[in-house]
Amino acid sequence: MTRHILQGRTDQEVLWWQRRSFLKAAAAWTAMGGFAAAYAQQRSNIVEYTGDAMINGERLLRERSIQTGDSIETGPNSNLVFVMGNSSFQVRQNSRFTVERGATLFTVSVLRLLTGGVAAVFGKGSNRQVVTPTLTAGIRGTGIYTEVFAEQSFRSYFCNCYGTIDMGAGPDRAVSQSSYHQSFWGEVEAKNGKFLTPANAINHTDEELENLAKLVGQRTAWEIEGKRGVKDGRGYMMEQPPSMHPAAPDRPAVLPPTSNSPTSSYR
Repeated sequence: MTRHILQGRTDQEVLWWQRRSFLKAAAAWTAMGGFAAAYAQQRSNIVEYTGDAMINGERLLRERSIQTGDSIETGPNSNLVFVMGNSSFQVRQNSRFTVERGATLFTVSVLRLLTGGVAAVFGKGSNRQVVTPTLTAGIRGTGIYTEVFAEQSFRSYFCNCYGTIDMGAGPDRAVSQSSYHQSFWGEVEAKNGKFLTPANAINHTDEELENLAKLVGQRTAWEIEGKRGVKDGRGYMMEQPPSMHPAAPDRPAVLPPTSNSPTSSYR
């Protein structure tokens, strides 16, 4: 297993993909034909659901489908994995978000995260965004992890795990091209004059993205290349990338972990 750095999260939260219940549910989801078959047979698009969650103010039932236009709130010790069209999502505990409608009922145009964390793999498409209180990300085909820290005045974290994304925070703009975890902070107040700043790769694992990709018949960039990069938030496969982090053109891109951030290492 890959090394990961945690900030305000636990191993149990990021290792959800190891649970027997998920492995069984994921195998069944794939064997039964994925989202297309679930839609045709009017089955739920929820792959795994533990704990408690609310949908549009009512308790989320396992047999219900999540559609665009829905507002979701997960409770403590909850985990929610679902597929919508060609995109898959894993929602951390104590998260609140909405999914806004795109071209069809099951095409996401905007994932609006209010608090908590979401990992997601998006199939190819256009005119899609992830929006948090302090940043926006224009999504193409990619894998991402985003989190909003309510205890830090809703400072937002975003990792372009692989793919190309148009990033924005305040007046700052950047194009993120990543093959292995390029991470950003959307700041509440400008730091050194910038609202979009570099971050470490925190609170998510390679295996989470790999399992989400499998649910929609995809592979991550590192699976395709057959190798992993340096998980330092810069987004490249090599230790000395050809360019600096796009949010930090005038200073080194590698940032040390915060002093209160435990590190878990797996081989």
